[in-house]
Amino acid sequence: MNRPEHPGALVPIPDTQSARDERHLAIDQVGIRGLRYPLAFCAADGNVQSTIVTANVYVALPEDRKGTHMSRLVSLLDERAAAATPLSVAGLDALLRELVARLDAPAGRIEFAFPFFVRKSAPVSGVASLLDYEVRLVGELARGRVTKTVTVAVPVTSLCPCSKEVAQYGAHNQRSTITISVRTGDTVDVHALLRLAEDEASSELYGVLKRADEKYVTERAYDNPRFVEDLVRGVATRLATDSRYGAWCVEAENFESIHNHSAYARIARGM
Repeated sequence: MNRPEHPGALVPIPDTQSARDERHLAIDQVGIRGLRYPLAFCAADGNVQSTIVTANVYVALPEDRKGTHMSRLVSLLDERAAAATPLSVAGLDALLRELVARLDAPAGRIEFAFPFFVRKSAPVSGVASLLDYEVRLVGELARGRVTKTVTVAVPVTSLCPCSKEVAQYGAHNQRSTITISVRTGDTVDVHALLRLAEDEASSELYGVLKRADEKYVTERAYDNPRFVEDLVRGVATRLATDSRYGAWCVEAENFESIHNHSAYARIARGM
């Protein structure tokens, strides 16, 4: 018996995902999580940086539809990678609208997390090196409205004011992470958010330090002691006066050097 050379092209294949579901339960989010893809990110200043993105992509599923087409979610990102189209905060609107149109969905959500590198010069020697930060872009389209949230996680140094006050010499310090999330309808300058966090820390971090640089950052931290409460209050004070952000959240975590636990603080407005 002769079989067709390409049976898939000749024999109809059932589209089970598009079948009806009789349980009458709509699904808020269904999609893919943890998809890693090589993409580029375009910052507000126009600079494009290649990175590896971890993506979560979801759509809302109506109550009468059995399933969604997962492969289309992957194709959405694959086409951007193939076309070398970079991600951007401003471009989330169009990407979300393409997502819901392609999946014929009433709502959609996309989450991108990736390392973001900045070339920094050491404060005394001027030696240049890269420092990595974590950036997260979240876009959601629901009821015809797009909301966008940009998050940066910034490693810094914090030095304990209490330790400085009570110790006869020295003070304990630790590496900390300041996390800033802002919600806006416009673009967001990621570099400005990084700078904001570093300005409120005891000291910022660098990839490479010579001895003169190490002396400088150590003494700078000693001259600028910060509790974890100081970190979030300092950032929050500046965010509260910035009209570009409709809502925001700042968190700080100190990975304590004299305890086996962390210190944590958070302030949020409108998130």
